[in-house]
Amino acid sequence: MINTPSSGSSLPAAARRGFGIYIHWPFCLKKCPYCDFNSHVREEVSQERWRAALLQELDHYADLLKKSGGEGRIVSSVFFGGGTPSLMAPETAEALIQRIRKHWPCTNDLEITLEANPTSVESDKFAAFAQAGINRVSLGIQSLNDQDLKFLGREHSAAEALKAIDVARQNFERFSFDLIYARPKQEKQSWEDELERALNEGTKHLSLYQLTIEENTPFHGARRRGELKELNPDIAAELYDVTNNVMARHGLPNYEISNYANPGEESRHNITYWKYGDYIGIGPGAHGRLTLADNTPLGNKIATRQHRAPEIWLNTVEQAGHATRTHDSISTTERFEEMLMMGLRLSEGIKLEDVRDETDQNLTDLIQPDKVNQLVQESLLSLDNKRIRATVEGRTRLNSVLSYLLA
Repeated sequence: MINTPSSGSSLPAAARRGFGIYIHWPFCLKKCPYCDFNSHVREEVSQERWRAALLQELDHYADLLKKSGGEGRIVSSVFFGGGTPSLMAPETAEALIQRIRKHWPCTNDLEITLEANPTSVESDKFAAFAQAGINRVSLGIQSLNDQDLKFLGREHSAAEALKAIDVARQNFERFSFDLIYARPKQEKQSWEDELERALNEGTKHLSLYQLTIEENTPFHGARRRGELKELNPDIAAELYDVTNNVMARHGLPNYEISNYANPGEESRHNITYWKYGDYIGIGPGAHGRLTLADNTPLGNKIATRQHRAPEIWLNTVEQAGHATRTHDSISTTERFEEMLMMGLRLSEGIKLEDVRDETDQNLTDLIQPDKVNQLVQESLLSLDNKRIRATVEGRTRLNSVLSYLLA
């Protein structure tokens, strides 16, 4: 069985914490009013051109790693995100999966996730996606209430959502779905009832997000005009407590602020992000983090980002082989800050060993001990000789905790 390399490997430390491939499909049938993702509505998309371009950019990064000491990396996860990647042709997913396996060895339990919406057009393609190699689907359900689905601008009904979950259950080894809560006027009992209905569907993973109003979205404009009133923050905090209690009672504790799973059913791809592992990002607006060999102990950690505009990305890839807009080295200080911002989201926190591997420094060299001690005394952080972690209360106030630590 192929496994992730051990800590004794010569690979960069980040690659030993997972190595993922993220593929961004930027198109949606409709732009949701709360969404600020890089997603776009187009009447027509050339599947052939997009398939060729995604393969071309993937080849570019495979070549970059081969030239920069990337041999020996083992892919642990592939994630098709968006947008709505279930709108792509299953043949595109299959071609990309095959090309990934050609470029790199993969773990025997390689996790290959597809984000999908529960419309009948997309769920009818699930069998073809499974045949293409997808083994995990993440459904954007968002609500099991028709009135709230309409408010959220979703194209499906609650009945269609449940049908799509059933189709996913029949076709994939693993499935997850998202729900959005802290919706206007939402009450604790109705949310608890909705959670119970969701759990009755037998999923072993749920992503549960509080509704946030992002800038440059229709909801942001509606709030500014006084047409949308957010839920009281105190009630939203109570709903978070309800969420944690219900999920823990059913054996799906939150392993990350907004993600809940049975032990062993966590999203391996997202854990790679949160543990500050390496990953390639291809497609419009996709981000990546890669550690390249440069004759130094830590290597050269780079942040990559592809051009956001779909048509510009497509034309650039066809002309240049990739559409990388930024390719910036990340300093040791920035590495630590990014690791802290990602890792404290996890209930298990951050291994102090990983901090040393990533920065060649100890935690006390990178952050003021008095600040850590203060947050420990306030029961917002815990620290022992192996890990630093945010407490349950600390994760509910993580932005404040990070601002204090990094100021």
